Amino acid sequence: MTNHTRNHPQSSAAPIGLKRFRRWIAPILTLCLLLGATLPISVAQADPASPSLAAGSPTVSAIASDDAMTRSQAIKALILQPPAGAADVLHALDRGMLYVTAKPVARLGIADAAGKISAIDSDEILGNTSDAQWQPVSINNVIRIQLRPRLDLMALASPDVSKRRDAAQDLFSARLTPDYIHEIKALEPKIKDADVQANLRKLVAGFELNDADPKVRLAAIADVADALDPEIRAKLANLASNDNDPAVKAAAAKTLDAINTRVAGWQFLQNLVFGLSLGSVLLLAAIGLAITFGVMGVINMAHGEMMMIGAYTTWLLQQLMPNHLTAALFLAIPSAFLAAGIIGMAIERGLIRFLYGRPLETLLATFGLSLMLQQAARIIFTPLNRAVALPDFMSNSWVVNPVFAITYNRLYILIFSLTVFFGLLLLLKRSTFGLRIRAVAQNRAMARACGVRSNWIDALTFGLGSGIAGIAGVALAQITNVGPNLGQSYIVDSFMVVVLGGVGNLWGTLVAGMGIGVLNKFLEPYSGAVLAKVVVLVLVILVIQKRPRGLFPQKGRAAEE
Repeated sequence: MTNHTRNHPQSSAAPIGLKRFRRWIAPILTLCLLLGATLPISVAQADPASPSLAAGSPTVSAIASDDAMTRSQAIKALILQPPAGAADVLHALDRGMLYVTAKPVARLGIADAAGKISAIDSDEILGNTSDAQWQPVSINNVIRIQLRPRLDLMALASPDVSKRRDAAQDLFSARLTPDYIHEIKALEPKIKDADVQANLRKLVAGFELNDADPKVRLAAIADVADALDPEIRAKLANLASNDNDPAVKAAAAKTLDAINTRVAGWQFLQNLVFGLSLGSVLLLAAIGLAITFGVMGVINMAHGEMMMIGAYTTWLLQQLMPNHLTAALFLAIPSAFLAAGIIGMAIERGLIRFLYGRPLETLLATFGLSLMLQQAARIIFTPLNRAVALPDFMSNSWVVNPVFAITYNRLYILIFSLTVFFGLLLLLKRSTFGLRIRAVAQNRAMARACGVRSNWIDALTFGLGSGIAGIAGVALAQITNVGPNLGQSYIVDSFMVVVLGGVGNLWGTLVAGMGIGVLNKFLEPYSGAVLAKVVVLVLVILVIQKRPRGLFPQKGRAAEE
């Protein structure tokens, strides 16, 4: 009992000490633990080396330094780890419009086309590019190579769908470091655009084709199974030939064969479209000749100079309207038609009408006239070639995939040539003027007896053919330079198209023009451009030997004459 009484106070003292521990010491220890846990995170998040674009910051001061190495290292650090709001600065750096000053404090500015330098974070005007204190931030090719993927990654956040997709596609040909690949892998799940996300997945997979782990390489091969990019095909070819793992080697070979089959199909389609594009140029050049030569029987060697007149008309209108290229182009179409058509009518009234029925003399006379027109162009416009700027809607290319792409100017010329063809066909078949042209071509004496003024029909027909040649010059100016010898490059091909298709047959001209263009494009990869033309010429001669009146000869009494 006594022992129990003596031990009772001791047993009751322990809970009192425990309560004091819980009340005072435990919270202090917990606070210390929390501080210990958060302090390393705070230190890790505060990166003193992170670039800053504020005035006087170490990064801007380094860019303003006189030491080239210091400047280069600062720019590289800025590219690799850009701070928020650095997009405009990096774009200005890429365009050569980023300026820096060291006085009174190191500061960056962005120049505009007028030479005014604005602050990087506001519209405040800081100076002018002519000021001695402002110097352009120059970069070399090494920095440009590093800058390109950074700009593409920034463009992935653009609200413009085409910019995002172009940036994702451009990354395939950029030189990416492992840091960029890790950044892209982290960015991929955040991308909402399915096409962009698929491109980024293929991009990462293409990089992982060189991974040391065979399992990673196998997974990457599966991810690039539908890729057509030449860089990925080259990596797959390397794996199929040199990889040490049999499974990877077999998978790469199988995937490469499937991709090459698809590439061959797209290349066939691209050659076909390119051939039709070339054929459309030949059609435009030959369609006017099909009227003067096919309908009137006149061998006009000055037909190429009518195209030259149309091309120079386009160039002159651009000089008069340099800030309205689209309007100048649309005005050039009727202007070139009228200019070449009026000159053509003057040639018919002043020269051709005295030579009907004498084809050899007509050929010699128009050949001499073509030389005179070329010399006149040299005197008026000088012998130098003139470049015609493309309007915005004809610039750039329509890119379907890495294998198939076509320039917009070629695509629009194809559409334009078909429009002109069907418009001319409608005029000849459905109008009174077309009826009179066909009547004079078939039987001049009977047409006169019916009251048709054949002399004026001849003049108007020659003017129509010359006007269409002028329109062809407008189209040619969009794909080549304008010069005195522009028409000479197409006159022989134009006659070849007209003769092959059938003299006087517009449908034959269409088929022959497109056929020669497509045949040229399919032969060029194997024989070269010059030899392809020779082969096409030989084939045309063989066809004419077999069918002297062309592929689609006219029928009836006019054809027999």
